Amino acid sequence: MKNEFWKDRRVWITGGKGFLGRVIAQKLHDQGCENVLATGVGDGDLTDKSAIGGLLGATRPNIIIHLAAVVGGIGANSEHPADFFYQNLMMGAQLMHESWKAGVQKFVAIGTICAYPKFTPTPFKEDDLWNGYPEETNAPYGLAKKMLLVQSQAYRQQHGWNSIYLLPVNLYGPGDNFDPASSHVIPALIKKFVDAQNAGADHIVAWGDGSPTREFLYIDDAAEGIILAAEKYDKPDPVNIGSGMEISIKDLTETIARHVGFKGEIRWDTTKPNGQPRRLLDVSRAQKEFGFKARMSFDEGLRHTVEWYKKSASSDSAPVQK
Repeated sequence: MKNEFWKDRRVWITGGKGFLGRVIAQKLHDQGCENVLATGVGDGDLTDKSAIGGLLGATRPNIIIHLAAVVGGIGANSEHPADFFYQNLMMGAQLMHESWKAGVQKFVAIGTICAYPKFTPTPFKEDDLWNGYPEETNAPYGLAKKMLLVQSQAYRQQHGWNSIYLLPVNLYGPGDNFDPASSHVIPALIKKFVDAQNAGADHIVAWGDGSPTREFLYIDDAAEGIILAAEKYDKPDPVNIGSGMEISIKDLTETIARHVGFKGEIRWDTTKPNGQPRRLLDVSRAQKEFGFKARMSFDEGLRHTVEWYKKSASSDSAPVQK
């Protein structure tokens, strides 16, 4: 459906060739936005000020949706905390500053729920963001992304600049990153079960004890929420983008096994970290401020994701996000 708001807008999506960026770009095109530039790693180093200037000059955007980030699961965060901190911090700080200098009308900063304190009461309310230190395994990443909120509010206060900050929950869906070195829990488990099934294995090993809970948001719903915020939201307060559902890692693992059709044993490696004990967002602010509410049921979304991966894995052995 065409939307007059987007008709003459020029939108630059950093990280626009990744999992979420591709879906946002397509949805913007569907709404009538004819000037969408999606850039990825090969198009310029966003930790380099001169590269940012060149991209801003080339794209001349009215709106920037900043998705670009160095991301990964618990293992990657634990092995590369300095990289996760430095690259995410420098990308965000320099891009936001140079965008303000260039006269960009609106900046949509995408944060992470890893910014929340480790023991945040559930459901996580945006007002709880500063009530403690993040979970240790991903704190460098979470704090680097959290600085986008500080900077966004500071530039709004001093310069009256329209920058907003969104906190999406864990995303999943067709087209996800299934690279074992950097994938998150759902694609990692799907790949693990499919590989085990194909190999005729009688068991798989999962990290932790299965007790932590997580919330997940289907990729199309996430893109819809971000686009709605980019169009309608103009306040300094951070906003959660989530589904409002909660599932334990144990139940998630068993559900994925069922969708894959894996009949073997699930063994829990309790020497591995669990990560944050619970994650569940209060999603009322997004609905109140710009009318966002997730639509995809988790079971159906998971089925779509498993089917997509099985089809992709059979055709090219292992789809990896580029």
